[in-house]
Amino acid sequence: MQDTLPSRRDIAPDSTRPPPTHDDVRAQLDRIITSPQFPHIGRSAAFLTYAVEETLAGRADRIKGYSIAVEVFKRSNGFTQDDPVVRIEAGRLRRVLERYYFTAGQHDPIRIDIPKGGYVPTFAWTSPSDDNPDAEEQSLPPERAHSLFPGLRRHIWAVVLGLIVISGGAAALAGLTSIRFGSIRPFATADMTGSDGPTLVIAPFANLGDGPQAELYTTGLTEELLTALPRFKEIKVFGRETSKSLPPEVETSRIRGELGARFLLAGGVRVSGSRVRVTARLLDTQTDEILWSQTYDDDIGVRDLFTIQSDVANKVATAVAQPYGIMAQADVSNPPPDDLGSYGCTLSFYAYRAELSIERHGEVRNCLESAVARYPSFATAWAMLSILYLDEDRFRFNRKPTSSEPIDRSFQAARRAVQLDPGNTRALQALMTVLFFSQRVSEALQVGERALATNPNDTELLGEFGTRLAMSGEWQRGAALLDRAIALNPAGGGYYRGTRALAAYMLHDDKTAVIEIRQADLQKFPLFHAVAAVIYVDAGMIEDARSEAARFNEMRPDFIANIVAELKVRNFQPQDRARMIADLRTAGLLVRDEVQATMSLPIDGSKALQPR
Repeated sequence: MQDTLPSRRDIAPDSTRPPPTHDDVRAQLDRIITSPQFPHIGRSAAFLTYAVEETLAGRADRIKGYSIAVEVFKRSNGFTQDDPVVRIEAGRLRRVLERYYFTAGQHDPIRIDIPKGGYVPTFAWTSPSDDNPDAEEQSLPPERAHSLFPGLRRHIWAVVLGLIVISGGAAALAGLTSIRFGSIRPFATADMTGSDGPTLVIAPFANLGDGPQAELYTTGLTEELLTALPRFKEIKVFGRETSKSLPPEVETSRIRGELGARFLLAGGVRVSGSRVRVTARLLDTQTDEILWSQTYDDDIGVRDLFTIQSDVANKVATAVAQPYGIMAQADVSNPPPDDLGSYGCTLSFYAYRAELSIERHGEVRNCLESAVARYPSFATAWAMLSILYLDEDRFRFNRKPTSSEPIDRSFQAARRAVQLDPGNTRALQALMTVLFFSQRVSEALQVGERALATNPNDTELLGEFGTRLAMSGEWQRGAALLDRAIALNPAGGGYYRGTRALAAYMLHDDKTAVIEIRQADLQKFPLFHAVAAVIYVDAGMIEDARSEAARFNEMRPDFIANIVAELKVRNFQPQDRARMIADLRTAGLLVRDEVQATMSLPIDGSKALQPR
């Protein structure tokens, strides 16, 4: 007699059809892993086989991240949860199964799934028996009935609703065409599932020198990279255990085949006397193409070994992993085979930040709302959504007709992001920004300092924190952070060049102000034109100033009527407000009489400013 699987306890079993037997499940497993629609790279087949067989053997309670790492991925007994290899492969396997049942397996008799929150598989009939067509499917709970895959009707409705969400997400991204360096493709419709973002493996850097000092430097640099790169939350980095298990010259085919990772960071260190040379390169494991390479030279006679290691690691991490870096560029220009999923929403967020248009704002907000609805623990998406909600208020972009204020929704989203991931740079950035616009400037800047300490190489944070410091009156330090953001990321958001132009204006550096505002070129962003107007007034370019002022007034006719309040909410200091108002009047904008008192404030210790 065949072994059978116990029936579900939460629904009445169909007495005309017994639950799947062990042989039934094994036949379905073989059907899946031998299908051309099941990818034969990585360890997906081994992972699925291990999980199914352990469950059928009554050992479902043993299916943990550690046991999978040791028995499937052949990790050593020292494996720790810092290495995300099992979580990443489990997410990939879930997506593979979902896609399989949408395509080749849509008529299969049994469905095998790995529910989120664990690695124990569930088994269910995908159709009722011929004798009882109204009966829900019978299924096998590995240990607990509540973990089973839902009934057929619920599954069908979940698929239908999922497709509705998918269609909305695809439409939302259809207009997203560039992030300065490339294009974003629309989402696929059949298997739009959440993506963890690009995955990176760091191979141990090769020791190309002689003696113990070279070995010490090589090991130390790899460790620094394993510390610096995971600070960028938009990417997933395989941990130390994975890195140590690889040879320095590991082939990209092995990284793609065994780990399923998209990117490989490799390199070498040569020490000769006091001279140190580090070579680093980032490879795309799909194409074996070198996407980026760099050489760093230093002298351990001038700087100590640990300082050099840290400096090189930070430079490498910033180049490849920042929001506008090499990995993001590669994903935009050549998306991975598994569609971008919710990770695509984060890419589209940066596209929006580079342009700041009302049209793109609505599209990206919809995409992120869909992402957090499907993946409520996605901290980065909550953080980005917080910023999008705040933009409804501060920029008057697509304000929703809801009972809650945009700033309240922004606060809720930012807090959720920080609660989910207290070290997430984007979450801290969102909290800082909404605190700033709630007139809690001191708290905002404290959070900014904390975020900067968490990841001093994140250019999105550098630009945003520099902007907040500048507007609150710390123009010099704000300008320095903005300069660093622009230097590390010259192709990044024009928003920061616009704020850097404003800082130069406030610091009476007309030449820099004009250069930066022209490079910002945010034609679809209303406040860009206001900043350009005051800069051109100060530079004596009156006709240009009047043209920009007129364009600004067309796009934001409500701003000038409430200019004092608008500048106060942005925490401009009184003397800075007075200067801007005066220059806007010179540019031809009609400032109401009641702001004349503000305009008579002294600026930089000079005489009271009079309208020009």
